[in-house]
Order: sequence, then C-alpha cells, then structure tokens
Amino acid sequence: MAIADGPAWNEWVDRLAARAGTSIRDWADFLSALKQRHDFFHECGGRLSDHGLTICPARPATEAQLKAVFAKARAGDSVTAEEAEQFAAAVLLEVARWNHAREWTWQLHLGALRNVNSRQFARLGRDTGFDVIGDWNHAERLAWALDQLDGANQLPRTILYNLNPKENYVFGAMIGSFNDGSIPGKIQFGSGWWFLDQKEGMEWQINALSHLGLLSRFVGMLTDSRSFLSYPRHEYFRRILCNLLGRDAEAGLVPNDFARLSDYVERICYRNAREYFGF
Repeated sequence: MAIADGPAWNEWVDRLAARAGTSIRDWADFLSALKQRHDFFHECGGRLSDHGLTICPARPATEAQLKAVFAKARAGDSVTAEEAEQFAAAVLLEVARWNHAREWTWQLHLGALRNVNSRQFARLGRDTGFDVIGDWNHAERLAWALDQLDGANQLPRTILYNLNPKENYVFGAMIGSFNDGSIPGKIQFGSGWWFLDQKEGMEWQINALSHLGLLSRFVGMLTDSRSFLSYPRHEYFRRILCNLLGRDAEAGLVPNDFARLSDYVERICYRNAREYFGF
C-alpha cells in the first residue's frame, strides 16, 4: 500500500498496528510494527520477502524528512510524489536490511503498469485482468538501491524479476556487479514472470542469463502462488530448460554428455534452490 493512497494507506497502517498489537503514531512506531511482523513471519518459517513495484524507488531522505512525511500522511494530508518515493525507498531498504540480518531472500518484481482500463477498474476493481507491461528505465534506480545496501555490507540474497523483455540484458548484467562471491549466485536474475511466464519468455530469460552470467547457479522457476494449478509451471520450465540444453548439445555448444547435463538440470531445478534458500 503506497503512502500516497491517503485514507486507504492510513486504514492499512491501522490494520498493521492491530496485527502488531501496538499503536503507530510516528515513523519509529511504524518501523517497529513492520519489524515485529517480519520477526513473526521468521518464527513461522518465512525466509523470503516479495515486493511488487512499478519501478524501484530511489530517492534518498534524512530521518527528519521521513518523520515529517509520515506525520503528514498520518494526519490525512496529501504527500508529494517526491515524498512518496522517499518514503517507499526508505521502507524497501529497511526491509532489505532485516532480510540480510535474518539471512532471508529479497525479491523485487519490477515493471507492471496497473489498472490501465479505468472503466473496468470502476466496475470490477483492481487485479481483474487490466494490468500490462510497463515501459520504464530501471537500470539507474535499481543500481542505486543495490549499491546503498552493498556499500554498507547489508545486501541480502536478492532475486530480480523484470516484466518487460527489453530489460533482460539490463537485469542479467546488473546481477554481475553485485555478486561478491560470499554466497554462490547471491544476486539472481529471476525466472520469466507474468507475461513472460510462457515458453518464449522463459527461453529469453534463460538465454540472457546464460550469455551474461552463470546459468549453473540459477535457482530456476519460483512461484508465490498458492494455487495447486500453478505447480505444472515447474514441469513446463524443466522441459523448456532440457530442450534448450539438448539443442545446444546437438549444436556442439555444450558437451554432449548426458550425465553432466543431467546434473546441470538437477542443480537448476532443485539443488541450487535448496542450498540458496537454506530450507
């Protein structure tokens, strides 16, 4: 829930306070309540956070500015676009720091343009099939956020997902600048998401990662869905991966060694994720 959403945001903050069993009067209270919920989910076995964003917020702010923005929004006053981005960036980085301390994975899903059909939004509401691929430039903002954390040695395991295929090489190259060797494949280029969660989109993502990074460290297909019908996505992904490797072997681009390729597939489809997430 964005702070710029006014009354809806304040209602969300009230629900957060109720869940955390506390009152939220200021910026410090807000962070404390969020941290309490992070701790709660850790105790329940949670090990990943997932953030769906149009673009990565990348506007620095002082503690005094954040306190003032929070107070303005809590009082029901409008905040500017700049203030909203400052607030979002601060919250996002704070969660990332908690993830680092708890050895969680930080996931960023970037690039959706939401509710483009205002008539249908008025009739049916949000999340009813009228979201599309956005066309923003992500590189500078994403690099800023990752660098803020890396510079303080607080960058957690991170998986970056793009929705626009034109960003494949941007994201594929970005992970290389922040993989520091402390954890194998610490920064990941995530599997094809949403509109790219289909055969061609998965092939584009796998090939981009193979060209720019280490496919052998890829944690493969992930899903946050609770639907039983989402499970076949993993089998679909495995078949696409095997087809790509098989074609490369036939073309002489990788060793035509069945045992080696089988191990490769097993790592990408199972062992890498088991080791990476520490489940």
